[in-house]
Amino acid sequence: MRAVWLREFGGPDRLVPAEAPDPVAGPGQVVVAVAFANITFVETQLRAGTGPFPVRLPTIPGNGVGGRVAAVGPDVDPALLGRRVVTGTGGSGGYAERVAVDAGGLIEVPEGLPLDSAVALLADGRTALLLVTAAGIGPGERILVEAAAGGVGSLLVQLGRAAGATVVAAAGGDRKLELAGSLGADLLVDYSDAGWPDRVRAAAGGVDVVFDGVGGEVGRSAFELLGPGGRLVSFGLASGEWAGIPDEVAKERGATVVREALTRSPAQLRDFSRRALAEAAAGRLRPVIGQRFPLDRAADAHAAIQSRRTLGKTLLEIAPTDGATT
Repeated sequence: MRAVWLREFGGPDRLVPAEAPDPVAGPGQVVVAVAFANITFVETQLRAGTGPFPVRLPTIPGNGVGGRVAAVGPDVDPALLGRRVVTGTGGSGGYAERVAVDAGGLIEVPEGLPLDSAVALLADGRTALLLVTAAGIGPGERILVEAAAGGVGSLLVQLGRAAGATVVAAAGGDRKLELAGSLGADLLVDYSDAGWPDRVRAAAGGVDVVFDGVGGEVGRSAFELLGPGGRLVSFGLASGEWAGIPDEVAKERGATVVREALTRSPAQLRDFSRRALAEAAAGRLRPVIGQRFPLDRAADAHAAIQSRRTLGKTLLEIAPTDGATT
C-alpha cells in the first residue's frame, strides 16, 4: 500500500511517500480502507521533533482516519465489513491507504453525514464540545474564541452562538475574520494588531469566557479581558507556549483557569466524538474543511498549516470518491 513515512525529524520535506506492508487485522482488530486522514497542528510539531510526546522513528504519522471496514480479525463481528467509520489509530499509521485499529474504537458515521465531514469532526468536534462543557457557557455571556477560523475555533464560534452567547472572534487577517463572521461571530478582532484588546473592551466591556488556543502573549492579553467569575479555558499553544497564568493571579481577578478540559477516558472521548457527529448529521454543526491534499502531498499540507494560511480543517484525501462532500 502507499503511505507517507517520517524517517528523520525536520521540515515538511521529511514526509516521504513510499510503499508499506499491508496491515493485517489481529485479534480484536479491523482493517480500515482509508478515504480521509485528519491532519493536526500537533502533528507538524511531532514531525519537527518538538511535539508534546516522544516519537519513535521510522513511523507513518497520523492519528485520525475515516473509511470503510475492509477486513476483520478472527474474533470480530463480520457485520462490520463495509461500514463507514471514523477512528483514532493510537498515535501513528493514519497517513496510509489502510490501517489496522482496535474494533472497540470504531465510531460509525451517521447516515447522511459525509465521511470527510466526520473525519474533520473526529478530534476537533469532540474538543470543541469538551471545551464548551468545561466552560459552562450561559445565555447572554460574552465569549472570546482565539484562532476562530481554525478547526476547533470555527466550531466554538458555532457552539457559542447556539448557547446564546455573544461571540468575539479573534484571528489573524481579514480572510480568517471573514470566515468567523460567516459562522455567526458578533465581533471580529485581528490579534495581529496591538490594540485588539482595547477594541474588545470598547465594544463588549470585556468577556466572561476565553477559549485560549494560541497561548503566549495573545492568551495573556485575552486573560486580562476577564472579570470576576470569568473562565479561561486552555486547549492549545499555537504560539509555541502556554499563556502561563498562575492560579494565584487568576484568583486575584476572581477568575478561573481551566487546564484539564480535555482529560477524559477513551470511552468518554468516543462519546463526545459521537455527539459531534450527531450534531453535524442533524445540521446543527458544520465543520469547515478549508484545505485538501492527496496522500502524496502530505508535506505540502504540513507546510500550509505551518504557514498559518489555512482555514478550518486540513484533510488528506486518500480515496475521496468514497464519502466526500460534493
